[in-house]
Amino acid sequence: MAVIGVWSVKGGVGKTTLAVDMAWRSAVVSGHRTLLWDLDPQAGCSWLLGHDAPSPPRMTSLFHRDARPQELIVETRWPDLALLPADESLRGLSIALARIGHRRRLAQLTSRLTSDYARIILDCPPVLNEISDQVIGAADLLIVPLPPSPLASRALDFIRRELVRNHQRHPPILPVLSMYDSRRRLHRDVHQGLAAGWPVVPMATAIEQAAVRRMPIGAFANWCEASMRLQKLWDAVEAKLRLREIARV
Repeated sequence: MAVIGVWSVKGGVGKTTLAVDMAWRSAVVSGHRTLLWDLDPQAGCSWLLGHDAPSPPRMTSLFHRDARPQELIVETRWPDLALLPADESLRGLSIALARIGHRRRLAQLTSRLTSDYARIILDCPPVLNEISDQVIGAADLLIVPLPPSPLASRALDFIRRELVRNHQRHPPILPVLSMYDSRRRLHRDVHQGLAAGWPVVPMATAIEQAAVRRMPIGAFANWCEASMRLQKLWDAVEAKLRLREIARV
């Protein structure tokens, strides 16, 4: 089993679309029994997969001592892909976690699901607080989408400093150049400089259509360049996880 966190300190970089696509590829392409856990109170992952927020809102209750995550998991229309949806109760999750005072509570919860899921993908809200600390503590790999801007360098340096400062043992980071447009000089400069060698997710109509159709890109446009780029990203994720598993042997 492996836990993959998708996290950014800034919104609007395609984080949620990326989390949904990675979960879909894990389940449908790689054949892993996969759980996508939506931790963002905006519930973007849940919405993109065609699920509305649960009523009454109670997802924060999963972090209480005797919680049973299995009771709130829903199946999606794709084989082997399940979802823990988000709801508005998650707005108070960081406060609840601070009150609980258990920095590895999410890691504890994901470990309970190891017999049911080979891959667990966490969509973290774009924050740096108790929630991101929990995701970092639970994840075996962090996917960090960054925009094609000089600010990406500062954001990545900031993330690395925070990891070193607050997490002596932290998961490896896989930075991703997101929303890339090769027609723009600045984007090309970042791609050839800071982001050389990073996986690239282009700015594309198919990615925008994911929100319109409420489904992963690969489910309706698997032939397009954006989907092929996303498959390369997933291949890189799987390669990193295999190296991790070999190192543990």
